[in-house]
Amino acid sequence: MSKELHLIFLLTVSFFLFTKSDAGSISIYWGQNGFEGTLNQTCATGKYKFVNVAFLNVFGSGQTPSLNLAGHCNPSVGGCTNVGPQVEYCQSLGIKVMLSLGGAIGNYSFTSKKDAMNFACYLWDNFLGGTSSFRPLGNAMFDGIDFAIGQSMSTRYWDDLARYLARMEAQQWVYAGTYIEKSSASLHKDVTKICRNYVVVKVLG
Repeated sequence: MSKELHLIFLLTVSFFLFTKSDAGSISIYWGQNGFEGTLNQTCATGKYKFVNVAFLNVFGSGQTPSLNLAGHCNPSVGGCTNVGPQVEYCQSLGIKVMLSLGGAIGNYSFTSKKDAMNFACYLWDNFLGGTSSFRPLGNAMFDGIDFAIGQSMSTRYWDDLARYLARMEAQQWVYAGTYIEKSSASLHKDVTKICRNYVVVKVLG
C-alpha cells in the first residue's frame, strides 16, 4: 500500500479509520437528520476527522443536480448558503469535509462519458475549486467528493467521473470513494486506482 493511500472502513453505525498514522479517527455523515444539530456543532465535538455532507442525490442523465439536506435547509430556494461558513469552520479545526453523492433515496446515473464529464465540471464549479454565479452551499471549497452510490441504476461511467475530477485536481483535492456494492467490485477497484489520498470503503455487517 502506498503512503498516500488511506483506508476508511465504515461499519454500520460506527465509523473507524485504519491507517498507519491515523488509527482510531472517525468519519460521519451529516445532513440527513434535522435533529442532529448544525454542522458547526457536529465538528465542535472534536470527535471526527472527516465529515461527509449528504447528499447530492439527483444528477446525471440530463437532470438538474439537486441537494437533499433533509430538515436542515432547502437548497432549491437558495436556503443552504449558510452551510458554506460552517464547512469553513470545520476545516479550520483540521477536519476534512466531503460532499457526498448518492445515498439511498434519489435518482442518479450517467448515460455517457460526456455526461460524467459535465457533472464533474458542475462539481468543480459549484463545490470545489471552480467558480459559479451561484454556489448552492456558499463559497466554501469542499475537500473532496464522497461516492455513496449503492442505489445507482448503473455502475457505468463512475470511474470516468472520478478520473475527470482527478484531472481537475489543481490543489491536491482529496477524493473518496465509498459504498460501492459487492456486485460492483470492479467499479470499486477502478475508483480506488484513481483516488489520490483517501479511499473510503463501507462495510455493512
